[in-house]
Amino acid sequence: MLIRAFDPADTEPVVQLWHDCGLVRPWNDPRRDIHRKLSEQPELFLVGEVDATVVATAMVGFDGHRGWVYYLAVAPGHQGAGCGRALMDHAETLLLERGCPKVNLQVRAGNEPVMAFYRSLGYVEDQAVSMGKRLIPDLLP
Repeated sequence: MLIRAFDPADTEPVVQLWHDCGLVRPWNDPRRDIHRKLSEQPELFLVGEVDATVVATAMVGFDGHRGWVYYLAVAPGHQGAGCGRALMDHAETLLLERGCPKVNLQVRAGNEPVMAFYRSLGYVEDQAVSMGKRLIPDLLP
């Protein structure tokens, strides 16, 4: 798998991948999320491709205190082949290069297979509660 920075031409394949992986929710418009990411650290929006086809993504960020990973997705037909691990390794390397001391991510409660994947990479559950407040509504049509 080739890992590279997102290109705007990847938009539709990426949105489809996120749908295929069950990452899209009515309160998060994926095209708006892509647009927003391209305005902040676009080089940290990673795409994995095999035979010129988008098969994986990771949206990475660093705020100077913690790194974050969002939208880690691997096409169902490529899951279990090391694509997710390769993307996370690449993301962690990019964060370390920026001096990032810790990376955080969120997994929806009850998603045991994904939690097991992250545990296999050395991630542990923090004793913290994730809270959020919607500032801009993103309801999908």
